[in-house]
Amino acid sequence: MDLIQSYDGETVSSPESSPPRMLKAKSSAPEVDDTALALTVSNAHHSRSNPINPTQHAVVFNPTYEQLWAPIYGPAHPYAKDGIAQGMRNHKLGFVEDASIGSFVFDEQYSTFQKYGYAADPSGTNYVGDGEALRQNDGVSVYNIKQSDQKRRKVEERGGEEKREELEAEAENPATEAWLLKNRKSPWSRKKEVVQGELTEEQKKYAEDHAKKKEEKSQQGEAKGEPYTDKSTFHGKEDKDYQGRSWIEAPKDAKANNDHCYIPKRLVHTWSGHTKGVSAIRFFPKHGHLLLSAGMDCKVKIWDVYNSGKCMRTYMGHGKAVRDICFSNDGTKFLTAGYDKNIKYWDTETGQVISTFSTGKIPYVVKLNPDDDKQNILLAGMSDKKIVQWDINSGEITQEYDQHLGAVNTITFVDNNRRFVTSSDDKSLRVWEFGIPVVIKYISEPHMHSMPAISVHPNGKWLAAQSLDNQILIYGTRERFQLNKKKRFAGHIVAGYACQVNFSPDGRFVMSGDGEGKCWFWDWKSCRVFKTLKCHNGVCIGAEWHPLEQSKVATCGWDGLIKYW
Repeated sequence: MDLIQSYDGETVSSPESSPPRMLKAKSSAPEVDDTALALTVSNAHHSRSNPINPTQHAVVFNPTYEQLWAPIYGPAHPYAKDGIAQGMRNHKLGFVEDASIGSFVFDEQYSTFQKYGYAADPSGTNYVGDGEALRQNDGVSVYNIKQSDQKRRKVEERGGEEKREELEAEAENPATEAWLLKNRKSPWSRKKEVVQGELTEEQKKYAEDHAKKKEEKSQQGEAKGEPYTDKSTFHGKEDKDYQGRSWIEAPKDAKANNDHCYIPKRLVHTWSGHTKGVSAIRFFPKHGHLLLSAGMDCKVKIWDVYNSGKCMRTYMGHGKAVRDICFSNDGTKFLTAGYDKNIKYWDTETGQVISTFSTGKIPYVVKLNPDDDKQNILLAGMSDKKIVQWDINSGEITQEYDQHLGAVNTITFVDNNRRFVTSSDDKSLRVWEFGIPVVIKYISEPHMHSMPAISVHPNGKWLAAQSLDNQILIYGTRERFQLNKKKRFAGHIVAGYACQVNFSPDGRFVMSGDGEGKCWFWDWKSCRVFKTLKCHNGVCIGAEWHPLEQSKVATCGWDGLIKYW
């Protein structure tokens, strides 16, 4: 009755009425556990959104393009040191993806970073590098000159003529500061100089005495090294280009295109300017756009490598053949050592001799300390068994390393330039702490021959020494300086010649000239002969790998030619 009343819509408030009861629905179908189904669906969705694991061999669904090309995440690969399997690498540092950036945009940002210290991020959202410089320059690139600079240049061009005339007029008037600056001869001269008239008798006598003393001093100095007038000839079109840059300045876009070095196959260029044999060649540090050569015709020449391929300047300051040359770190200055017993320190750009050093003995090798803060320290290996150390600024001998029993042939800095290794005609190697004239390691074995050329591997861990028994020996540069018996490069004939040995910039190849005019290339890992090139008619005495052009090598020989391969 209660149910009938509720269906009719009537409300009965009698105490005897009972509350309505809802009956549970029943089904004849069997019950199904949907937990496993839910897990399967969630796993499928998860697998479609995550990148594919590179270690799995089968894919059970159709992956999207994004999943196939997604970068690799997750824990380190068990068989790789840095978490990337060997098969996934396309670069020695791992996996590198190509960025869609134009060559012009890249060059612009590269040059901007070199000049200002900041560059735009390839994503285009922000900048990387020196934030202070970015704020100062308003984010300008090297190809966008600020309006203020453009206006300043125009004003300078207009007012340059007028200013020059004013300065010339001031320089003619003795009462002005410009005249004082122009005519000042020494830092002790007075601020206001009076135009002098005739000298008194006392002054004349003093001047004559001073001239005599100066002449005596110069005669004493000449007894040490043979005198020779220093000259230099510039062969280029002009000292500076249209932007006012010096001819020795490196091109802004010079940079290494690839880390991998290759063996040269053909002759690119020949420089012929020396009338006698060439004893040594050196590329301009870091950029290699110029090549310095020392000749037995007493001349040192510098050649253009990138553009014209011509001789840019000739330096004449030695009375006999030039034995060795050495650039400073920035290339603006260089040292020459000649058989006239003189060591000269030159300015590369102007060709002037800054200073001359001599002990009265023949210098066989000259080296500047490679540290940037010690560029004023010069080491020279002499024919009287000594290594002499000069301070270029003061011109004084600051140290002598005197332990060898024969003429010193090479000086090679190792261990972050804290030590150096020297070889000598006494068939030994000696290791020295820089500045301390005590040998810390003495290497001399009965089987050893003289080693007239030594070079350091690019990684700094090994020394390659050209031994006169027709082989190249490898020594470690660590504490013990041990001979590496597993590495030995042979096949060439160098007995009696100080043929230079060198490495490719990536350290994969060893190269050396030989007595028959060939240039030999060996593989560093296997020690096998990789290739030989017939370079010169006489001895191929020097070989240098270009610092930036990975497949180019310069060789020089006693036939007076320098060849670029």
